[in-house]
Amino acid sequence: MPTALVTGATAGLGLEFARQLAARGDAVVLVARTETRLREVAAELESAHGVTTEVLVADLADRADVDRVTERARTVDTVVNNAGFGLRQRFLDNDLAVEEEMFEVLCRAVLAICHAAGRAMKERGGGKIINVSSVAGWLASGTYSAAKSWVTVFSESLAGELAPAGVTVTALCPGLVRTEFHRRAGIGTATIPAPAWLDARHVVRTCLRDADKGKVISVPGLLYKGIVLAARLAPRRLLRQSGTAVAGARRS
Repeated sequence: MPTALVTGATAGLGLEFARQLAARGDAVVLVARTETRLREVAAELESAHGVTTEVLVADLADRADVDRVTERARTVDTVVNNAGFGLRQRFLDNDLAVEEEMFEVLCRAVLAICHAAGRAMKERGGGKIINVSSVAGWLASGTYSAAKSWVTVFSESLAGELAPAGVTVTALCPGLVRTEFHRRAGIGTATIPAPAWLDARHVVRTCLRDADKGKVISVPGLLYKGIVLAARLAPRRLLRQSGTAVAGARRS
C-alpha cells in the first residue's frame, strides 16, 4: 500500500488531500498541531476507506517538530506540503515574530521536508511531491505573496532536479478556495463575488490529476489560469499597484 504524508491535514485543502488520497487506497500520515482533530480525521478515513492512518502532531514553526516530520517524510511515496496560514495586516504593522512564524511554516518547513523526501525518493527511483502554493505568488501583495512565489519557483527548480530519477514535483497554485483560511486570518470575504471561489474538492482533484501527469504547475479553474497568464505578461509596475490595492482591501 503506497503511503502519503499530508501537512495541515485537519482542515481545508489538507483535509481534502487526505480524503482523496485515502479514497485512492493510500495509507495516510496526517500532520497538524491539534491531536484531537487529527484523530477525528484518522477515524473518518479508516472508516470510510479502510486505509491505515498515522497521526503525527507537529507545529511546523517549531524546528524540532519539523525534524520529526522530515524523518517520516523520507519513507513515504507522496508528500503534500499544505500547512500554512495568512496574515491580515501589512508587513510593517505585524510583529516580526509573527512574520517569522509564517516564514518558518510556508518556506523553511517546505524546504526541509522536500530535502529529506526528495533525497529518499531519488534513491528509490520514484515518488511524488506536491507543494501548495498560490496564485498570489504572481502578485506583489505582502510576505504571504512573497512566500508563495518562493514555493512556486522552488518547486519548479526541484522538479527539474528530480525528473531524471522519476520523481515528480508539482506546485499547486489555486486562487480563492472555500476553506477556513480567510476566517482564521481575519480576512473579510463579503465583497468577493461568488464566481471567484473554488471548491476544495475540485482543486485537489485537479492537482492530483496534474501531478499524475507530471505537470509542474497546477492552476485550477479557467479564471485563475487567465489571471496567471495576465500576471506573467503584465509589467511589474502594474502588479505592484494591484498588490498594494489587494493588501489595502484585506485590512478593511
